[in-house]
Amino acid sequence: MLTQLDWLIIGSYLLFLVLFALYLSRQQSSRADYYVGGRSIGAWPVAISVLATQCSTNSILGAPAFVAFAAGGGLVWLQYELALPLAMIVLILLVIPLFRQLQLVSVYAWLERRFDLNTRLLLSGLFLLVRASATAVTVYSIAIVIDLILGTGFFWAVVLLGGFTVVYDVLGGIRGVIYSDVLQMVILVFMLALLLYLLADASGGLGAMLEAASPERRRALDFSHHGFGDGETFAFWPMLFGGFFLYLAYYGCDQSQVQRIISTRDIDTSNRALLINGVLRFPLVALYCLVGLGIAVYADGAPDFVGSLPQRNGAPEYNLAVPQYMLASLPPGLVGLGMVALFAAAMSSLDSVLNSLSATTMEDFIVRFRRRDLSHRQELLVSRLVTVFWGLFTLGMSFYVGDIAPTVLEAINKIGSLANGPILAVFALGMLVPRATGSGACTGLLAGVVGNACLWQFAPAVSWLWWNLIGFAVTAMVGILFSGRGAVDESGLNLHPREILAQQARLNWRRRSYGLLLWFLLLLGVLLALGQ
Repeated sequence: MLTQLDWLIIGSYLLFLVLFALYLSRQQSSRADYYVGGRSIGAWPVAISVLATQCSTNSILGAPAFVAFAAGGGLVWLQYELALPLAMIVLILLVIPLFRQLQLVSVYAWLERRFDLNTRLLLSGLFLLVRASATAVTVYSIAIVIDLILGTGFFWAVVLLGGFTVVYDVLGGIRGVIYSDVLQMVILVFMLALLLYLLADASGGLGAMLEAASPERRRALDFSHHGFGDGETFAFWPMLFGGFFLYLAYYGCDQSQVQRIISTRDIDTSNRALLINGVLRFPLVALYCLVGLGIAVYADGAPDFVGSLPQRNGAPEYNLAVPQYMLASLPPGLVGLGMVALFAAAMSSLDSVLNSLSATTMEDFIVRFRRRDLSHRQELLVSRLVTVFWGLFTLGMSFYVGDIAPTVLEAINKIGSLANGPILAVFALGMLVPRATGSGACTGLLAGVVGNACLWQFAPAVSWLWWNLIGFAVTAMVGILFSGRGAVDESGLNLHPREILAQQARLNWRRRSYGLLLWFLLLLGVLLALGQ
């Protein structure tokens, strides 16, 4: 149980976030300040903020549970991260420089410049629908965890998690999101490192802990399966190729990620943020996966540990293994800091989504269709009100997803892969195929999503990771086919890919991006060594 000291630490942390956001709110005078921080934020805060968003509560609880207890689990999850440095090379050299140079706030605004208004509204509306629904389910799932750990009841768990997040998000804007994420990441990494130290120390050191783990849990690469009908979702090839297209879509076409990357001072700073993210993400994921391996070793030596986990539907709730270990092993004060780490992981995921939902609504609908101009102050006020709306909407929805949440939570990655490839293909058509039209791209998007849905329904043995590649290919081919054979029109391209690549060469980013390729090869070698 939590002591008064633990609750004091939790309360102080939440109060600090609100006061800090209130301080940042005094620096805002326009919607550009609110959504992109006046385009003056440095590379390191942006990179760490994006990392924090990726390291959600579902990640730091679910990934260790997958490594420690899931059938077919183990360190094979790390294969997923090999695709990230490769995706970052494409984003650095081609995608983000285009958006950054055009001074966009909503990434979907580019689709109107390149194609037409309907394409912009379709992709923007799809983002709002998918992200708002997923966020409501995320709030539900995390509130359930908080209730089980703290015993607050579901309502107060939602208030603690969502209420404070909405308040500092509304006040602080994108700067509040980014700088609070930096603080949250520091706390989270400290606690994960402490847990890994305690688990390794109990086994006689990190090497001894690795040796004590079962070989199937320690195996980090699976070259023996392909994921095409063999029922093996987490084989090497689908995780590499599927992950590559998934990361391209997520970091390059998703408003919740792109919005922070284009909040930097210039293209060079945006690229540095991507480079930092491409290097640091693997160590972060490896940290909480090794915590999961330590939990597996600990559970083998303490048979009562699994029995001490809360039950759900008659089975142990393995996702609570990490907080259960914290409650059993940490002294008062550090337990409270551990709970803060869980809050930090949850808030760093929610704050960026709420701000991006607000930005997309404001830029693609309210500003786009306004009948009269608003002053900067009026736009700032409306922007905050829109953030309040999305905050209340997602928190309210979390009370009504109980019946569907378990199914949705199991399928959340599948839902992302259902649309990621097709969305990426729409952007790729606009950048790389001059004769592509908006109607062709939208038709391709529909075909790609329907094709992936058919795979989900009729070919469940095909790894959902492959959907990212398959959906991309189907959308691209159908998009080109339905664009007809009209005259090539490059007027909407804004910048030709050759111009972007030439610019990156002048900035020496071609050469620097080769470092990410070397990083990929190094990580591959590390995973090969882990499996020995």
